[in-house]
Amino acid sequence: MTDARYWIAFNLVPQIGPAKVQRLLDHFGDLQTAWRASHFELARAGLDRRAFDNLLETRQKINLDAEMEKIARAGVRVLTLDDPAYPRLLKNISNPPFVLYLKGEIIAVDDWSVAVVGTRRATAYGREVTRQIVTDLVRNHITIVSGLARGIDAEAHRAALDAQGRTIAVLGSGVDVIYPPEHNKLAQTIAAHGALVSEYPLGAKPEANNFPPRNRIISGLTLGTLIVEGDESTGARITIEDALEQGRETFAVPGSIFHREARGTNKMIQRGEVKLVTCANDILEELNLTMIEQHQEARAALPENETESALLKHLSADPIHVDELGRETGLPIAAVSSTLALMELKGLVRQVGGMNYVVARENAGEYHQTNEPTN
Repeated sequence: MTDARYWIAFNLVPQIGPAKVQRLLDHFGDLQTAWRASHFELARAGLDRRAFDNLLETRQKINLDAEMEKIARAGVRVLTLDDPAYPRLLKNISNPPFVLYLKGEIIAVDDWSVAVVGTRRATAYGREVTRQIVTDLVRNHITIVSGLARGIDAEAHRAALDAQGRTIAVLGSGVDVIYPPEHNKLAQTIAAHGALVSEYPLGAKPEANNFPPRNRIISGLTLGTLIVEGDESTGARITIEDALEQGRETFAVPGSIFHREARGTNKMIQRGEVKLVTCANDILEELNLTMIEQHQEARAALPENETESALLKHLSADPIHVDELGRETGLPIAAVSSTLALMELKGLVRQVGGMNYVVARENAGEYHQTNEPTN
């Protein structure tokens, strides 16, 4: 896995996005080599002149150590495309962001998520429908993803939090630049019960051209997208288009034929671009998520990485010492101990005294690592 600083470095270069980063990876093998490459080697990689000049200029003026320190001071975590913790659903879209900045945490249960988007000029009807559907989704263990905008987005986040659920806000600015500013307190609460997410570096302003690209992240993080209210030119339509392109499910709540804010959603329903929904159950059934609690329990019984899988192969009902596990697996003792501690929290193993462990779920059958959420 490439040092995160080089992913961050390329994210700071104007005109170099996911496609060009992939080209550099294909050519050089890793981004550290690409960052340090000579002018001649970079030219051979096939960058256009503008990207080439921007890379050389950025490389001269930024201090990567200082950039990493700034991120650490802000309490922000960076996930790169080759990080095992990178969201599974997002990684499967055609142009995933190669860097994600996080305030808060994205966890395994967030694989079961639904995006809720809509107009900034929400009606009382739109707000009430959003609150009702989101509350019921959260009660069924669904994470709510939206964009922190005024109107439907903010209502969706608040409803999820009020229902004691998880919610993720995808920003069109740096995660340290909250827009709109009146949602600063809401953003802090979201970070404590989910995450603020952005592909833009710290300090990035909420420029208009940032928002259409961020919408692919909103839909990409989720199994499906629901739109509640929006006229024919609504920005939320872009999120629906992204979801359709990504092969994700799309839904809309019907509205009054007399109301401007329902024209866009009603036409999407009429054209068959989205499925009409009137309650959370319509979404849960379409996504086959009526058994979500059982899905999550099954996921908890599965190892999340190769280290857990290796340890489970050597664990049984008979106690085995940490040192012996280290010898049998060939793993460092520090890695064995830290992984066992996490596995104990998840209920996969139990410590029975003296640093001896037993498997806690022998009757779970074969363990298979999963890369996709069951739906």
